[in-house]
This record gives sequence, structure tokens and C-alpha cells, in this order.
Amino acid sequence: MRRKVSFKVADVPGFKDRLLNWSRQFQETVWLDGNAHVDAYSSFDAILAIDALTVLQTDAENSLENLKEYQRESHDWLFGYLTYDAKNAVEQLHSNNPDRLGFPELCFFQPKKIIRITGTEVDFLYLHMVADEIESDFRVINGQQYKKPQKQKGANGIRIRMRIFKNEYHKRVHQLLAHIHRGDLYEANFCQEFYADNTEIDALQVYRKLNAISKAPFACYLRLGQRYLMCASPERYLKKQGKKVISQPIKGTTKRSADPNKDHLLKIALANDEKERAENIMIVDLVRNDLSKGAIKGSVQVEELCEVYSFEQVHQMISTVSAQVPKGKNPVELLQESFPMGSMTGAPKVSAMKIIERLESFKRGLYSGAVGYFTPEGDFDFNVVIRSILYNEAEKYVSFSVGSAITAKALPEKEYEECLLKAKAMREVLED
Repeated sequence: MRRKVSFKVADVPGFKDRLLNWSRQFQETVWLDGNAHVDAYSSFDAILAIDALTVLQTDAENSLENLKEYQRESHDWLFGYLTYDAKNAVEQLHSNNPDRLGFPELCFFQPKKIIRITGTEVDFLYLHMVADEIESDFRVINGQQYKKPQKQKGANGIRIRMRIFKNEYHKRVHQLLAHIHRGDLYEANFCQEFYADNTEIDALQVYRKLNAISKAPFACYLRLGQRYLMCASPERYLKKQGKKVISQPIKGTTKRSADPNKDHLLKIALANDEKERAENIMIVDLVRNDLSKGAIKGSVQVEELCEVYSFEQVHQMISTVSAQVPKGKNPVELLQESFPMGSMTGAPKVSAMKIIERLESFKRGLYSGAVGYFTPEGDFDFNVVIRSILYNEAEKYVSFSVGSAITAKALPEKEYEECLLKAKAMREVLED
């Protein structure tokens, strides 16, 4: 179905820049970049999928059933996303908060052209109908002149606003704490939106800047017509590799320091923070429960618990949970059994989702959803859409959102400060 041709490139960072520049001409684009982070479950360094042959785009209640059929019938690579609001197709839930971004609830496409980078090797995986363009595309990409980005339109004139202010944030966290003390739930991820109206940006340029300061392992640039995602995610939601599934939830964040000694102390303090560890362990238990729904009995295991990893902007506490699944298990069912990811909802999951829907002031949409791909063999890999900027070009609306886990020991002021820390990179990029 696809023709594969491989090339060697000496300057991989330069090739990536030229490749992204070349991708501007396509209406459907997904770019996934590991930014040189390599772990036990890495499959490649970066991959670009462009130019849809077929598309599944839906807001329907049976959106995941439609995806199941689309994946089963295509027998090919599919790239796309599930918004957080695909939860409504998993549970009896709804999303009535204001939405200015207008991303369809679920969208996947079958790309005509895929370009995959592993080390210094670049694989062109083209459908046969366009396979005669491989060599010419490679020449054109290598001939692209990558120009240093000019100052973006409206830079320094972008006015970032908060959907709710500090006093209101404190009030809503206290409401969440009341639910927790009453026993309605024991953890909830409460999020807030930052936005800018009447704003025009160069989405690819913004992605490049965000990626340069974050260098995240699950970075993503997505374009669907006039809607864009610029994502510097550090978190994997779920990966299927043969009969194994892997989830790597993040809970626990602290700032970095330019002073190596102070930075080391901050890392140790996070590793030993009782509240942060409790948050992480709660979500690990939730993920174990989610994976057990479709796993071979007794196969769920915690490979890493509360390990602290360092990124450009922050230290984060990450756990790794894995399971074995039966041969022939439908890959979309694995997503249905665990979506949305526990790190972005809370526990118990359904109770948390109902309560945060009432207390949050915006429709999450693609934020805290997942972007990724299916392979022809039915394997997949999806990130968690956090540390991200969303843009609707037609509406001239820019948005980014951040959240933190609220538990019984949460202090509203500290949670508010954590949100501002997480928002720092996006705000810097947009305000230039």
C-alpha cells in the first residue's frame, strides 16, 4: 500500500527545519517530535504526516465507534486526535462550557505522505498514488531556504487574559475541597484558560519557539485547515506496542534553577514531597484500574513509581504503568477503556469529570485530549495535550490552558502558583 524509500541526512536539525517549512503548503499536518529524548518505548525520533486521502471528523456520540470502524477498514497509518470532550462518547457526560476554538470532537486522517526520522535515516512512506514524488520531494525539502522567523504579527501587542481571576480561582478550589472533604472524590485536575481575542499569529513560528524553549519528548504541531495546535507535551498518555500497552502519567511539578546546586535540591524536594507523591500514586492506581479492563489478568505492573525527570522549564514526577493485552484486542477499545487520561481528570474519574465540568469556565476541547497515530498493524502512541497553544485562525482566537491536581492537602495559593509556572512558557512565546 505504501512505498518506502530511505535517505541519509547529515544535518538532522536542519532537515527538520526545512521539512516543517515545506509542510506549510498542506491543509492536514501532524508533526510529532521526541526532541532527542529516548526511552525504552521510543519508536522513532520524529514523524510528519501530511495531505489527507481520507478523513474521519465527527462530534457524534458514537465517535469512538466510528473511529473503530475507520481504523479497522483502513489497514493503514492514521494520524489525529481525540479532544477531552470525547469523554462524552465514553461515559454519560456532557460539555456545555463556552468554546471559542471549535475543534471537532475527534479527527483522524489517512495521510498520502509520511516522512519518518530515526537517527540520521529518513524514511519516506508514500501511498503508491504519490510514490513517484518521493525523490523530487526530497530534493525540494533539501532545497528549502529556512529563514529566521521575523517578528510575528502582533508580537508585544498580544494581550493575554485570564478566563477567571485569582479570587475566583481560590473560591472554586475551595468548592472542590468541600467536595473532597465530603467524600465525593479524592482528587481532581482543575484547569483554567488564558486567551487572546482578535489576534493573528504564525502558528508554525509559534510552535518552533515553544519547542525551542521546552524541548519536550512528546512535542506536536497539528494543522487542520484554519485550526492549529502547538504542543510541548512532556507526557505520554498511552502506547500499544505489540501485546503491551504503556501509560506514563505525570503528577508533581516544580521549577528549575540556573544554579546546579539549587536545581538539584529542588529535584530532591519534589521526589520527597508527600503531597506530590500522594497525587501521583492516586493516578497510578487509577491507570492500573483503567488498563486492567482490557489486560490479561495479572499482567498490570508499575515499572516506575514517582521517578523525577528534568525538562527545560520544570522537574516532573512520572510513573510508568504497563500491561499485556490479548492478541486481537481492538486498539480503539484500549483507548475507550482508559480515556480521558487519569492525570487530567481525577479520581474517581467519572465523579471528578462531572464536578470539574461544573467548576471550570471553558470547554477544554483539544486541551487535555490526545494526539497520536495508529500503525497498519494496530499499534499506536498518543500524548497528553498539555503545555500547548491552540489557535483558530478564522476566529483570530488564541488559547492556552493549565491545571493542577487538587487533593485534600491542596493549598489554593500554591496551586495557583503552580498554574502560573506551567503557563510561563506559553505566555513568553506569545508575548515575545
